[in-house]
Amino acid sequence: MTDLDKYLIPSETPVVLTRRHWASMAKTGALSSVALVIGFLLLVYAADSQAAAGVAVAIILGALGWFGWMWWEWHSEEFVITDRRVLLIRGILTRRVAVMPLSKVTDLTYERSLPGRILGYGVFVMESAGQKQGLSRVDYLPTPDKLYHDVSGLLFGVNSPRGYRQDTMHSGLYTTAPLPEDD
Repeated sequence: MTDLDKYLIPSETPVVLTRRHWASMAKTGALSSVALVIGFLLLVYAADSQAAAGVAVAIILGALGWFGWMWWEWHSEEFVITDRRVLLIRGILTRRVAVMPLSKVTDLTYERSLPGRILGYGVFVMESAGQKQGLSRVDYLPTPDKLYHDVSGLLFGVNSPRGYRQDTMHSGLYTTAPLPEDD
């Protein structure tokens, strides 16, 4: 049994399985890099003082540890869309699963900022009829154009705008079968 199998209903079929785009780690990477530079500069220029060297080593190890933890958290997160619902599974020590049934989604907003268009990520905002949901905004989704068409096909009918048929979707990352040609 995989980790994903724990959260799916036996009759549910995953359509999309992905994690957030690597750009979601950019801020963490930048802050860790700054801390590493500060730690190394302190180590080089204040090496005469044992206390300063200890602080420098603590800063370096702290930056590496924090970045490693955040990377592990990013790597263990899963964004899943099945034929019935949307799930965001996250957390290392405490697993949190945010769920929204596809039948409850009344509005889907798709956003791509300039950095998102350049780097290839987007944002989904899902709204439900008059209810506050635990899963409403998902940032840094990779291949958002393809994802938008797949989700639209699931939400708004059997035939999606790209010519894919919902009943031919099966388990796997973005696996769909094109419609057969009409004679």
